[in-house]
Amino acid sequence: MKTVDVHLGERSYQIEIGRGLLHEAGAKIAPMIRRQRLVVVTEETVAGHHLATLVNGFNAAGITSEVLILPPGEATKSWGPLMQTVEWLLDEKVERGDIVVALGGGVIGDLVGFAAAILRRGVRFVQIPTSLLAQVDSSVGGKTGINAPHGKNLIGAFHQPSLVLADIDVLDTLTGRDFLAGMGEVVKYGALGDFAFFEWLEKNGEALVAGDKDLRAEAVRWSCQMKADIVARDETEQGDRALLNLGHTFCHALEAATEYSDRLLHGEGVAIGCALAFETSAKLGLCSQEDPSRLRALLRANGQKTDLSDIEGDLPDAETLLALMGQDKKVVDGKLRFIMAREIGQTFVTADVPAQDVLSVLKEALKARS
Repeated sequence: MKTVDVHLGERSYQIEIGRGLLHEAGAKIAPMIRRQRLVVVTEETVAGHHLATLVNGFNAAGITSEVLILPPGEATKSWGPLMQTVEWLLDEKVERGDIVVALGGGVIGDLVGFAAAILRRGVRFVQIPTSLLAQVDSSVGGKTGINAPHGKNLIGAFHQPSLVLADIDVLDTLTGRDFLAGMGEVVKYGALGDFAFFEWLEKNGEALVAGDKDLRAEAVRWSCQMKADIVARDETEQGDRALLNLGHTFCHALEAATEYSDRLLHGEGVAIGCALAFETSAKLGLCSQEDPSRLRALLRANGQKTDLSDIEGDLPDAETLLALMGQDKKVVDGKLRFIMAREIGQTFVTADVPAQDVLSVLKEALKARS
């Protein structure tokens, strides 16, 4: 088993990464609770694969549990399911000394974390992420929230989990597309701040995707360690943490343009967004022309999406996509901040990106679709 520590003073916690952790969850959570009872929030697809294993593990540790099962999909990350979850937690008489368990991917982790943040002004929760994307990114760092009609993740709170259990075995139940979507976030880490990791992915990415458990565990550990180090320096995204949004400004606009549907999964949008961010950086003369090509080559080698032409169906024009970026959370004083690259593994945050250059990159990308 691999362990990553997230150092945040009294709110510090561990990320445990390994095989069989789902069944061991009860034993790991038991020392943290006052009464031998847990509440679990999950969704239908995940419940079908993993709920019985988790509950059996709780029972083996002498812990009883109650479960709320929500519908799967991005639409669950909204006001209605949030209200349903909070009301259910109140019905279950969850106290401030209790722990809420989030069993699922990024949607469930974000929703349940936000519910825990606002319930009784904050109760503890444990993240048990069941997707690669959630294991390497959304379950770590305390960002919780829901989407709004205006855009993605615009309503939420910083609320750190008490423990993250990343069971590598659960990744076996993901569809190939879902796993590759998670790889979008994995590659992002190498591209934004660790060239050694990027090179490691160039060497090991295909075997990792093919199912090598040791390589998968190491990719999760490396990604989590990078995020933990950044979060420890900048928990509420006042500086360095914004680097974790590499590719996300483009991604969120594309998600809005595709109506948060299965036409584009979040991790797919991140991969395409990273490629567009490097393309923009090269256009501005910030990085070499070879860097966007090398990034795309790694993504393609793993079978990932790289371009707007990989998105099925119609997309709006470049001006509309640029306008959708204006709702991004990274807008400060009316100016949109981008994460740009000087080279692979070295990025920075800037508001000094001419809109015309972004528009030009988008137009070229859209033209390539035709």
